[in-house]
Amino acid sequence: MVVVGLTGNVAAGKSTVAELWRDAGVPVASADRLARTAVEPGSDALAKIVDLFGTAVLNEDGSLDRAAVRRLVFRDEEALRSLEAIVHPEVRRLRDEWTEDRRAEGAPLVVWEIPLLFETGIEAEVDVVIVVDAPPDVRRRRIVETRGMTREEAEAVMAAQQPAEAKRQKADIVLTNGEGRAELAAAAAEVLRGLRSRRARR
Repeated sequence: MVVVGLTGNVAAGKSTVAELWRDAGVPVASADRLARTAVEPGSDALAKIVDLFGTAVLNEDGSLDRAAVRRLVFRDEEALRSLEAIVHPEVRRLRDEWTEDRRAEGAPLVVWEIPLLFETGIEAEVDVVIVVDAPPDVRRRRIVETRGMTREEAEAVMAAQQPAEAKRQKADIVLTNGEGRAELAAAAAEVLRGLRSRRARR
């Protein structure tokens, strides 16, 4: 089974590529979705987060108020690291379980969609690393328009990640997302054909 690591800085378009590949029948594990599962009401991770930040990070229904957490860790590196120390191990466990289930099913190709692939050192655990990239001004506009952040928050989020150029240099394949969804879809389809061909040649 070929394991593909799909990454890219915030608002670069990696989730769009993941969606396109999922629609094409490829199993995709989203780190963001797994992170939501990891902190569902009743989970150990959520209890630890409440111990760390207090009940102010909970919605009325007992679920995690992600916006409140984001405000708490905004520009507070120690708080962010404490949060990651709770969530990341649980996400890893869920991803490993998911991967083994797909392996047992005989899936020839799976994708891990992980925003912090390089930051967390996971690139060594995949067979192919694909980086989706877009110009900084495009990513900044997308963050403000689609995620409800201020320009200041968008700048902070972008600055917290490794520079895109460094990721491009470490990637096996780079998908550039600057021309629009149709162009990205065509490029993603071409890369997927190559990945499936790679599996067939093994």
